[in-house]
Amino acid sequence: MTRFELTVTENERRMRLEDLLFGRFGGLSKMYIRQAVKDGSCEVNGRHENVGARLSPGDFIEIELDIGRENAMRAEAIPLNVIFEDAEIIVIDKPAGMLVHPSHRDKTGTLLNALTFHLNEHLQEGRVIRPGLVHRLDKQTSGLMVVAKNARSHRILAAHFRKKLIKKLYLARAEGIVGPDAGVIEAAIGRFPELKQWGVQAEGKMSETRFNVITRDGETTLLRLEPITGRTNQLRIHCQHLGHPIVGDVARGGREFERLCLHAEYLAFFHPNGGEFLEFRSTPSGFPNGL
Repeated sequence: MTRFELTVTENERRMRLEDLLFGRFGGLSKMYIRQAVKDGSCEVNGRHENVGARLSPGDFIEIELDIGRENAMRAEAIPLNVIFEDAEIIVIDKPAGMLVHPSHRDKTGTLLNALTFHLNEHLQEGRVIRPGLVHRLDKQTSGLMVVAKNARSHRILAAHFRKKLIKKLYLARAEGIVGPDAGVIEAAIGRFPELKQWGVQAEGKMSETRFNVITRDGETTLLRLEPITGRTNQLRIHCQHLGHPIVGDVARGGREFERLCLHAEYLAFFHPNGGEFLEFRSTPSGFPNGL
């Protein structure tokens, strides 16, 4: 265990204790830091405080942490397609084939590895920006994501997601010819533990996806999909349920292809600092028949 002594700066006035610690110790998990505070390993001006305590300039913080418990996320100089960035958020166009965050098997090469490098490359020593995920895309899905650059923006955007104030649209190249020009797919989604896979399941959670046909060719249909709910693998599962799995989704009946033909093309939300409504669009690459 290592004992650290920190002094709250003017720029950290009114910051929550946990937010300051998240920023100062970007390599440690939020869960571990919160537990350290709860267990009494942290004092503010000689007193034990909770994680939500508001700080003032000059406050003196003492905390004992096991730095050996740094998480698997490491900064890596991986190119990013940055669509928008300011002091609060960054919007990325993620390529197909990139994991969003490290897993037990894959510790490197993820979007978070790339963001950790990008956000901290020119930051002064001792300061850390921890990328805050408010939503995710599957490894094989490409397209737009917004990531918070501080805890406050993360909380606001996460609340907007819960209140369904954030709109997302996807493009999918589906197998076969979808007959209706538009429709709604409603099917409950649950997990099949024996298969380690999610799918339509009577005991699952009700899920809804709206779709519109953009174009039809001889073998496939280009769809625009709007997930009303946000279940795991929802769009892939619902396309399979519709009888038109997504090209490249071999596990659900799609043909083998160089990529999964699913792309987050549109993202719109209120900026966490002032409420300006932002809209972003992206065109996929690598789909058959053009788009």
